[in-house]
Amino acid sequence: MGNGRTRVLTVTQVNSYIRDLLQHDFVLRQVTVQGEVSNCKYHNSGHIYFTLKDGTGALAAVMFARDRIGLRFRLQEGQQVLVSGRISVYEKTGTYQLFASAIEQAGQGDLFRILEERKARLAEMGMFAEEYKQPIPRFIRRLGVVTAPDGAAIRDIEKIARRRNPYVQVILYPAIVQGEYAVPSIVRGIRQLDRIGVDVMIVGRGGGSIEDLWAFNEEPVARAIFDCSTPVISAVGHQTDTTIADLVADRRAATPSEAAEMAVYDIASYDQELTQMKRRLTAAANRCIQEQRARIRQASYRLELVTPRHRLDNQRLAISDLQEKLILIMQQSILSRRHRSAVLAARLDGTSPLKKMAGGYAYVESEDGRALRSAAQVSPGDNVRIHVADGTMQAQITDIMRRNA
Repeated sequence: MGNGRTRVLTVTQVNSYIRDLLQHDFVLRQVTVQGEVSNCKYHNSGHIYFTLKDGTGALAAVMFARDRIGLRFRLQEGQQVLVSGRISVYEKTGTYQLFASAIEQAGQGDLFRILEERKARLAEMGMFAEEYKQPIPRFIRRLGVVTAPDGAAIRDIEKIARRRNPYVQVILYPAIVQGEYAVPSIVRGIRQLDRIGVDVMIVGRGGGSIEDLWAFNEEPVARAIFDCSTPVISAVGHQTDTTIADLVADRRAATPSEAAEMAVYDIASYDQELTQMKRRLTAAANRCIQEQRARIRQASYRLELVTPRHRLDNQRLAISDLQEKLILIMQQSILSRRHRSAVLAARLDGTSPLKKMAGGYAYVESEDGRALRSAAQVSPGDNVRIHVADGTMQAQITDIMRRNA
């Protein structure tokens, strides 16, 4: 260093100084730059990083996620765009870049305005109303396609249609889909396929810029789709913008391939569905059979309970029980009577004259059979009969001896 005093700055200080210069520059605070998009990257954070270039130069640019709300299309390589924003320095790397706040495709500002006005007018006429949209049939035999004969769209549609159902016939109307003659060609294709009677119609093309797709924003194409008696699937190959054809059509597909999947039912999955339905039907039938069998068994049991034979059997069982009870009662009664007879017999035996006579006692009666219990009943000379245990004796009273009481 020389003897003069030179101020030493850090890298950060230099970058900050340049940033302040750029921020206070009246021109660079708000600029609109036209160029071709290059190195476009959509970051996970939502930011878009890209480069604007022309024939001799390049400018780094970034659009933060908060500014993407107004972006109506997806940035792609090679697009000509108008980018509005401010020029500033990214201090970490020391590079200056364009911080974008708005982006539109070059020359398309008027097209977007026309498109929005046309959408509003056709919507007011009811051409976008859901009640006018037709359902897409599940099973079709003929698929009509209005698209370019040499484009990728028809190849994708035919490939997917063959894979999903080789029995579907694809009928192509080779239309012009871009340029001066595109609109009348597309309209003729829609009307002709509608007259020959296809089951579903796909109208569309592969992707492109708004100019490339503009034929599908024209009112004659919209009216042809709206007037079509055949269900129409719009298949313009784009995702960020919606054409008028998309809004009028009965269904919208993001790509021709998706449109083919909507139009042609996959018979392989249908076979699987039939197999599952067969299994469910068989299981339901088996359950029904088992339930009916159980009901029949219950009804048979209830019927058995009310049949005369069952009642007769029950009565027989009841009679049998009564017989057993009666026999038991009779046996108990006989036993009781036998016991009582035995008791009475014992008592009678205790009072039996024969038993007393066997002990030496005698029974005396008069000739006329009266029992003689007192000496006063006889007189001397009377004849009596004396009964003893082993016989009877005749006797005459000769004397009476009375005992004092």
